[in-house]
Amino acid sequence: MISVLIADNNYLSRLGLYTLLSTSANFEVDYTEDENFDNLVSSIKKNKPKILVLDFQSLNFSSKQISVLTKTFKRLQVLAITDYMSRAEMQSAIDSGVRSYLLKECDKEEIIEALHATFNGERFLCGKVAYFLANSEDLEIMRPELEKVSCQGLGITDRELDVIRLISEGLSNKLIADKLELSTHTVNTHRKNIMAKLDIPNTAGIVMFAVKNNLLVA
Repeated sequence: MISVLIADNNYLSRLGLYTLLSTSANFEVDYTEDENFDNLVSSIKKNKPKILVLDFQSLNFSSKQISVLTKTFKRLQVLAITDYMSRAEMQSAIDSGVRSYLLKECDKEEIIEALHATFNGERFLCGKVAYFLANSEDLEIMRPELEKVSCQGLGITDRELDVIRLISEGLSNKLIADKLELSTHTVNTHRKNIMAKLDIPNTAGIVMFAVKNNLLVA
């Protein structure tokens, strides 16, 4: 059973998500109606959720407040579900401890998949979010192109994150294997899986994606 607390200031959005998750036997779900940050902290202490589904945009929470949540409740995983924001705001939320990120337009299957992936320690991003964050253009310029991008999510495990960081440091497969106490074959498999998930054709692309956007730093 995965315990989930929903924090969203939009009534329809909050109720819809609550109803969706309540129909699944896999989730124990509750929500908070109060937009006050201190009351949300109290709700987390009371409910002890594994995952906080957070629309920080509707609640007007800052990245600093998100950081307080993730540092105070170290075992809490945060799944953000918002409308499009600026690239800087979305990136700042991830840097502040948001583990996974979806858009309000994502469907039921993707929300369920994101919750399970987040619970299992993966970083799960809506395909549109990942694509938007990987580009330097602002939202209005990117919007026509984003309409063509699949919303299908991608999940990155903690081990894959380790491999990405070490690839970005310039380590070979053998050195990565030695550092992580894995076989070179396993590291090579991780590398191939990462390229497939991120739709990146080579190692240089992995490095550029990870370093330029700071996207996959835990």
